[in-house]
Amino acid sequence: MSLPILSSRTPAFKQWLQQLLEHRSALGNGVEGAVASIIEAVRERGDDALLELTERYDHVTLSKSDLRVSGQEIARALSGLARDERKALETAAKRIREFHRRTLEKSFSYKDQFGMRLGQLIQPLARVGIYVPGGAAAYPSTVLMNAIPARVAGVREIVMVCPAADDVHPKVVLAAAAIAEIDELYRIGGAQAIAALAYGTRTIRAVDKIVGPGNAYVQTAKRMVYGKVDIDKTAGPSEVLVIADDSADPDWVAADLIAQAEHGSGGESAIVLTTSRTIAMKVVEALENALLDLPRAPAVKAVLEKRGAVVLVKNLPEACEIANQIAPEHLEIEVRQPEQLLKWVRAAGAVFVGPLSPAPLGDYLAGPNHILPTGGTARFASPLGAYDFVKRTSIIQATPAAVAKLGPVVAQLARMEGFEGHARAIEQRLKEPAAKRRVARNGR
Repeated sequence: MSLPILSSRTPAFKQWLQQLLEHRSALGNGVEGAVASIIEAVRERGDDALLELTERYDHVTLSKSDLRVSGQEIARALSGLARDERKALETAAKRIREFHRRTLEKSFSYKDQFGMRLGQLIQPLARVGIYVPGGAAAYPSTVLMNAIPARVAGVREIVMVCPAADDVHPKVVLAAAAIAEIDELYRIGGAQAIAALAYGTRTIRAVDKIVGPGNAYVQTAKRMVYGKVDIDKTAGPSEVLVIADDSADPDWVAADLIAQAEHGSGGESAIVLTTSRTIAMKVVEALENALLDLPRAPAVKAVLEKRGAVVLVKNLPEACEIANQIAPEHLEIEVRQPEQLLKWVRAAGAVFVGPLSPAPLGDYLAGPNHILPTGGTARFASPLGAYDFVKRTSIIQATPAAVAKLGPVVAQLARMEGFEGHARAIEQRLKEPAAKRRVARNGR
C-alpha cells in the first residue's frame, strides 16, 4: 500500500476531493427500502418483529423475556469488573460529566420597559433512547458519551439499545451502563431498534429523542423516524484530517491516521494537509512501517487506499480553507503555533490543538463528546451535548401598558400579512372596558 501524495494545485487533487465529497453525500443510499420495511414491520408487529429481525440480521435468537437486560445482570458486571478497568471507566465518566455540566443552558426571565415579562424555560426531555453499536465489538466509551450528557441535563429515563453477540453484552458495556445510570437496556440493534424506540412495542415504551452513532441502516432509520421523535444527527464513518508543517512528527501523524481508519466500516477517511514535502514522504513511510504489525492492518489499508491521501498545500491558510471545505469530524493541528490556526477554522466536529492532543484523547476521556458531526455536517451541526437533551419554551406575560403600546403595531403587522383574525384578537384587548375587567379579575 502506498498513500498518494497530491498537490492542492493539480487537477488530480480537485478530482480526488470531488470524489470524497460525493461519496460522503451518498452514504446511506441504497438501504432506504430495506429500512422502511423494517420500520413498518416493527410498527405493525412489535416485539414479534424485533425477535424475527434480530435473528435474521444479528443471528441471535431471543425470546420476549430476553429482550431486556436485568438490573441484576448490569450490577454484577460492574462488581465483577477488574479494578483498573472500573477506575478507567469512572475516570472517563467524571471528566465527561464535568465538561457537560458547563454546557447547560439556564432558564431566564426579564421585564421590558412596559413591564411585560418575557423569558424561556429550559426543561429536560422526559425519556430518551441511546444507541450503542455492538455485536462483535464493545464500545463502553459510547455508552458514557451518550448517557452522561442526558443525565446531566436531567432526563428522567434513559433507554439504551445495543445489539448483543450470542445474547450476551460484553461485561465492560454493562459496567459502563451501570456507571452512566442507564434505566433500561435492551439486547437489540439495527434499524429495528430505532423503530422500537420511536414507535414503541409491548416491551419497549417509545422515547422522545434518539441519539447515538451506528451503521448506514441505523442512521437511515433515524432520519426516517424524525418527526415522530427528535434525533441528534445522522453520523457516518469516522474521519480525521491532520494539518501539519515541517515540525510535525511523521510517526505521530501516521498513528493518528490509523487510529480513525481502524474503526472497520470501510467508509472512514484519513487525510493529511502539509506544507512540507519531506513530512509528506515520511508520513507515507511511517504508515507502511506501522501497518506491518497492526492487528487491523487489512481494514486500515482498505480505508487508506479508498479515502486516504497526503496533500501538499502552499501554506497553512490554504490548508485551513481546504479543511473547512471538507469539514472533518476530527481536525488535528500539528504545527509550530497551533493556536494561531484556530482563527481560520470554521467547520470541524472537534479540533485537537497541538501534537500532544490526538483524537483518541477526545474519543475516551478528555471531556467533550466523541459523538460528532460527520460527512461534512460540521458546517452546521455540533457535537452531542447536554443541550441536546433539553427543550426550550418561550414565556410571554403582557401588561396593560404593553398591550396599549404594542397592540396597535401587532394589529398593523397582522393586516400587512392578510390576517384579520390576528389583528382583531389583539384589538379586543385594546378596548378599555374589557381590559379593565381582566385587570380587575387578575387582581392588578
